[in-house]
Amino acid sequence: MKSAAASSSNDRNARVERLRASRAKDSEEKTTRALDALDGLLRSGRRITVSQVARDAAVSTWFVYNQPQVHRAVQEGIASQRERVRQDSTAPVAQQVSPAGLRTDLALAREEIKDLKRERDQLLNRVRLSLGAELDGVNQNELIQRVQRLEQRNTALNEELSEARNRIATLEDRLRETEDDLTAARAGLRRAMRAVPSS
Repeated sequence: MKSAAASSSNDRNARVERLRASRAKDSEEKTTRALDALDGLLRSGRRITVSQVARDAAVSTWFVYNQPQVHRAVQEGIASQRERVRQDSTAPVAQQVSPAGLRTDLALAREEIKDLKRERDQLLNRVRLSLGAELDGVNQNELIQRVQRLEQRNTALNEELSEARNRIATLEDRLRETEDDLTAARAGLRRAMRAVPSS
């Protein structure tokens, strides 16, 4: 009897170990894909977001948020892009910005706000769906840590949204100024042409 029980226990332990190894391998593959996707976004200059990394890597946003190595890399990538944008915005403008270029920047900023809102809504929806199911199997400390991570991410998303709105306001002001300058330049050109005597 003891031999059969021991054999059954050994079989169960072997299955658990195989399952753990499989999960670890799957997590490692997802981590590699996510880091590669992040590297691709950095090299291409495309905007880095958790949802974009998740889409490019074919993983869930939940995985990106809860895999510390990936989440830390994504946050560093976002910070790096923000710093680059700040440096670009304070650098002297080499040439006059055209209204078309400003309109393009404005459209991109509005698209960024849509992405941020969509990402925030997806995160909130995922939390609503999964939190209740997970409460039974999660100890209190882990639950507090998850809530703190979600609050931090929510704060970060709100900050990104505020920055994007500020960029839109700045771009709209620059667009109005550029269009005013363009109108004034055209009027000056017409006056100059009228002042030139015809031969």
